[in-house]
Amino acid sequence: MTDLQTAPQHQSSFADLGKELWSYLTEKGAAINYEFVEMYVEVPKATGPDAERATWKLNGTLRITTAEHASAA
Repeated sequence: MTDLQTAPQHQSSFADLGKELWSYLTEKGAAINYEFVEMYVEVPKATGPDAERATWKLNGTLRITTAEHASAA
C-alpha cells in the first residue's frame, strides 16, 4: 500500500502535456487527421462580448504531421 504523502507528486500543465505528446508523436512519425463536416467557427473581429464575428465553415480534412528539424545555431 502506498502512502499518499510519500508518493511522488507530478503536476503538469496542459502545455506540458502537449509538449510531451508532440515529442512522442514526432518519434513515431505520426500524423493526426481531423475531419470536419459542416463545422462552423465564429471568430471575433474585436474584443468584448458584443463584438462582430466572422463565421468560418470547415468542411474537409485537416492533417497535422510531426517532424524534427535541425535548429539554426
